[in-house]
Amino acid sequence: MEVFGGFMMMASIIGFFLTVIWFVLPFVIFNIKGRVDRTLAVVEEMDRRLAALERSLQAREQLQAGGAEKPPLPSSAE
Repeated sequence: MEVFGGFMMMASIIGFFLTVIWFVLPFVIFNIKGRVDRTLAVVEEMDRRLAALERSLQAREQLQAGGAEKPPLPSSAE
């Protein structure tokens, strides 16, 4: 009977840890989701600014090929 008692003690400890993990896991997942959403917003802003720089450089190259003046670079939207 002593083996059964040790097994039940081990099972109850494992059950306790699984219960704690079960209650904590949703908060961890939502915290990660918020960080991913913030990262996505930053990446979209970087992509928008990069696209503006590419358009400006293409316009510059086209004007240089035609021999006209250089247009100013776009200012950052900070």
